[in-house]
Amino acid sequence: MSTDNLLSLKDDMVAFIEGHGLRRLPGYVTEDIPSIVWEGQGNPDAWKDFVEMAKHVGAPFITFSEMTLEREDLDALIEEAGEMNFPDEEATELVEAQWLRKYAGMVGYIQLGFIYQGMAFLHETTTEWYERFQSLLEDIESFHDILIDDSHNSSDEEDN
Repeated sequence: MSTDNLLSLKDDMVAFIEGHGLRRLPGYVTEDIPSIVWEGQGNPDAWKDFVEMAKHVGAPFITFSEMTLEREDLDALIEEAGEMNFPDEEATELVEAQWLRKYAGMVGYIQLGFIYQGMAFLHETTTEWYERFQSLLEDIESFHDILIDDSHNSSDEEDN
């Protein structure tokens, strides 16, 4: 299995889940939902234990969400990084965003989940490049928040 593209792992997960008689519910469990994240570091098959746990507790379905790096999203990110660092074409954010081009079209994140006694249980599989992509998104968002705060402060000062 390639560690850069989780597509074959996704196919294995789908077959395993369905082989255990569970249904897949396409859906992402957001951070604002009380949840427990499965800790399976170092065990590449921890997701199988997770699916078996879902079956053991009688979960009727497993939520299944994946993230594929779309070229359009990447182009927008590159543009944002370029605007953030203009005119510096060697800025870290811009170089990092351009580096991500080779991962366009690849699956970088898969979240499995089930609900038991009102709590969401989650298993997340991610690639290194996806984590870097998320970090870059957060950096750019933080930069925009700073700009917005500065523009509000400037207009407040002008009002006084």
